[in-house]
Amino acid sequence: MKIDLNCDLGESFGRYTLGLDAEVLPYVTSANIACGFHAGDPTVMAATVVLAEKNQVALGAHPGLPDLVGFGRRKMQITPAQAQADVQYQVGALAAFSKNGKLHHVKPHGALYNMAAQDYELARGICLGIKAVDPTLILVGLANSQLIKAAQDIELPCAQEVFADRNYLADGSLVPRSQPNALITDEQTAVDRTVKMIQTQSVTAIDGQQVALKPDTVCVHGDGAKAVAFVQKIHAALLAADIEVTAL
Repeated sequence: MKIDLNCDLGESFGRYTLGLDAEVLPYVTSANIACGFHAGDPTVMAATVVLAEKNQVALGAHPGLPDLVGFGRRKMQITPAQAQADVQYQVGALAAFSKNGKLHHVKPHGALYNMAAQDYELARGICLGIKAVDPTLILVGLANSQLIKAAQDIELPCAQEVFADRNYLADGSLVPRSQPNALITDEQTAVDRTVKMIQTQSVTAIDGQQVALKPDTVCVHGDGAKAVAFVQKIHAALLAADIEVTAL
């Protein structure tokens, strides 16, 4: 049994620093790097790629909606064609900073991710944008979502993602961040549930229902006060449960 641990990184901007990228990287296997639309800038992108390569983690793009002020978490009216172009632009930009001009995976960010998880045509636009840059890139999307279906339909490699610190609804979607129970704030609860999700290939929704899923990768967040300790705990718990932590 194996699993990938991914983290969203490179979300600083100019003189504003966000996240504990250097501290978290030793404990994850994949990095999703912001591409300048919702966070990050060219200098931050370049530095984060160097940091990720130094730590020998899989290099991924984290394209979002063009909304720096809202950190890409606000819904926007966007057509599938616009999503395709925006994603292609961001993925291509990040790839240019890597040593060999190639990336490993792409994970949409925030509202773009959540919208595409439920909107097949938007998801297809995102997948086409990724495929236009490199058809071998792996699309990372919410388990059982339209993102996964769209990737499979156009024969784009994909990986099903679960979240260590987010609660789920009965339909398999994430509880919106606007709701008070969106996040699991108790570290041990999150760690135990993550291990159980991988072992049982299911998660308990907030109404008690069991949701079947087949996780390939777990998202851990590196921007909280206790982020590093949390990631360390999850990494250690997975190894203790004989689950290999390795890139996709």
